[in-house]
Order: sequence, then C-alpha cells, then structure tokens
Amino acid sequence: MLASNVDMPKTRLAVVGAGQFGRNHCRVVHESARAELVAVVDRDAARAAEMAALYGAQALSDYRDLAGQVDAAVVAAPTTAHEEVGSALLASGIDLLVEKPIAADLESADRLVDAADRHGRILQVGHLERFNPAVMELERRATLPLFFEVHRMNTFSPRSLDVDVVLDLMIHDVDIVLALAGAEPEEIRAAGISILSKKVDIANVRLQFPNGCVANLTASRVSTERVRKLRLFQPRQYLSLDYGRQDLAIFSVGPNHQIGFEQAPVAKAEPLKLQLDAFLDAVETRTQPKSCGHAARLSLGVALAILAKIEEHARLVSQTLEAGWTE
Repeated sequence: MLASNVDMPKTRLAVVGAGQFGRNHCRVVHESARAELVAVVDRDAARAAEMAALYGAQALSDYRDLAGQVDAAVVAAPTTAHEEVGSALLASGIDLLVEKPIAADLESADRLVDAADRHGRILQVGHLERFNPAVMELERRATLPLFFEVHRMNTFSPRSLDVDVVLDLMIHDVDIVLALAGAEPEEIRAAGISILSKKVDIANVRLQFPNGCVANLTASRVSTERVRKLRLFQPRQYLSLDYGRQDLAIFSVGPNHQIGFEQAPVAKAEPLKLQLDAFLDAVETRTQPKSCGHAARLSLGVALAILAKIEEHARLVSQTLEAGWTE
C-alpha cells in the first residue's frame, strides 16, 4: 500500500450492485481512509436506498448517472452485466474494480479489456485470493512449481447458481496456479456433475503445463464442510497453504535428507481490504494492477476450456450409459 498522505484527496468511489458481494464492498470502502463511498447503484431502488442510507451515500438505480460524479467504481453486478456496465463506465472516464469472473465469455472480456486500454482507465478484476496474505507469501516462496493439489469446497448455498462451480469457485485457484506456473496449460482433462442445480456443482480438473508441471484441482459447492487448501511441490520443498486460516507451512529437504519445517510468517488481514488498497494504489499511480484485465481474461479462458472438457466428458458418459442399458 502507498504511504498515506493527509493532503491527498480521497478517491470518490461507487459500488454498482447491492447484493451480497456489493454489501461487503460498500463496507470496506466506507472503512477505508483513502476512499469515499459516494453512491450505491442497484436496479432495485429500495435495495440501493437501504445500502446507501447505511453508509451515508447517494442511492442510484442507473449506473450511467455516475458519469462525472466518481473517480472509480466497483462492479459487483451479475457476471452477465459486467461488459455492458463496465464498458460504459470506462468510456465515462471511471476506473474499475470488477468482480470475478471478468465476464461471461471471452468476447465480452475482450471488449472490456479493450475499453480500458482505449480510454486509458484502470481495470482490476476481483480475484480476491491474490490478496490473501498467505497466497502473497506463497508467491514469494515459489521457485519451480512441479505439482499442485488444490481443494476448494463449500456447503450448498443458493448464491451464484447462475454460474458453474468452475466460474464460481475453481476460477480462484485456476488464477493462482496460472500465476505461479507462469504459463498456460497445454492439456486439460476435466469431469463434473450437476447435483443440486442445473449447473455443474462439483468438478475435478487436471492441468498439464509445457514444462511438465501438473495441477489437480477439485471444487465443490455441495460439500458437508468448508475446505480451502493448496499444496505445492517443488524441488526439495513441499508447501501447504490454508486459505481460510491464512497460514503457510513449508517442509524442506536439507543435507543428509533431513526434513526441516517452517511456519512461514504471515500477517493476517482481510483480503477484501488489501484488494481495495491495491486498486486505490493503481488508481493513484496509474499503474497496471496485479490482477489486471489481461490476466483475468487468461483465467477466464482456461476456466471456459475446463467447462468445455466437462461437457465433452459428460457426452462420453451419456453414450456409455446408453450403450450399457441397450446391450
């Protein structure tokens, strides 16, 4: 975070979307010493008014009314609206922090990234785990990742059922694995099933990278417990990360094959606040954020490729079942 400056004016900020994510963003912006929550926007005027009143902001039902009123905005609207809302705000000269995934499809993501580039605006995407203190420590410790084992499991909630579990949960880990591997996967294998919704609720994925690195990822939103763990193996080291506890354990092989253990020092903090600070840094310095639109577009591309592989596997299983029942 940039050094605080008492003379620096606060960034005027709006939150578009007053649902669960939007409510958290409103709180964090309100608590920030560097930003002022000017407006809350939601198509549901009553919901916008309720949230705006809580934090002393203006309530709006049309995001287009933000032009000239704010410096930046958080877009926490449904994913399908990201490109429409985001492109209009970027064209109005407003910097954006857009919730993940960046858009519903690659064409929309490309238009959003192009709009940011064309208008010289900041576009940061809310891949929140990038700002988990334990993940940031892992990034500093990673040297040559060769194998990942990742589990992200949630108990069932009716939230975000408009997207598959891959775009809802797994995309966090896809984004981090891509950043740590430093490459795009050359092979993707995936399987998934729908259980309590019309979308894929549980998925298992294997990514293989050009240098031989392999990542196994499992995501579920129908688990009986909440699990968020990543294990990374690299030459002479095994690193075990717990997202929820924000801790990182490191096992190293030393001389004479002695195993050393270290609990990495991690200063625990709320990732949403760290994410906002990073966004404000980018807005104030006009520098590319860590979780920029181009990186988010790459993560979306891999996530959509995973979903395509899941559909391919589902067709194969369907054919197998049909053949089995007819014989």
